[in-house]
Amino acid sequence: MSTTQYLLNLGLLAYILISNVGTHEVTRRRLLLPVALVVVAGAVFLNDPPTAGNDVHLELVGVAAGVALGVVAGLLVRVRVHAGRVLMTAGAAYAALWVAVIGGRMVFAYGADHWFSQQIGLFSYHHQISGADAWTTGFVAMALAMVLTRVLVTWVRSLAAVRGSDAAVVLA
Repeated sequence: MSTTQYLLNLGLLAYILISNVGTHEVTRRRLLLPVALVVVAGAVFLNDPPTAGNDVHLELVGVAAGVALGVVAGLLVRVRVHAGRVLMTAGAAYAALWVAVIGGRMVFAYGADHWFSQQIGLFSYHHQISGADAWTTGFVAMALAMVLTRVLVTWVRSLAAVRGSDAAVVLA
């Protein structure tokens, strides 16, 4: 992982924590901005995913892990209606999940370059994974799936909160 990639991961973590931890109104913009960022990131980082051997399987594992983690992240956010507004509140558990996931991804990348590169190479060889690009694609797919799933869970929970509320609520 390059210095730029480490900085992008740290920037992503900072953005996620600053924009989500605490109480915020759920708006169309709050739901659509992460989706737009995922679309851009997908276009930049997933423009030519490796498909040799079991690369696609590894990438699908990344997507599945991202969906599972996104569901957990979404469920760690409290969604409620208050004074005619849909509010979401994310706290320490939400922050800890994102720190663990992004930090874990960074530690894995560092370890793959410095601590256990031979073991990753052997694992990749034995499981017919073409190399670092497949691992990177799998982790990027995981991250993007996690963000999209968290947004979807928040949106569904927002709709449920509105349906359960007596107040007339419109997402701005």
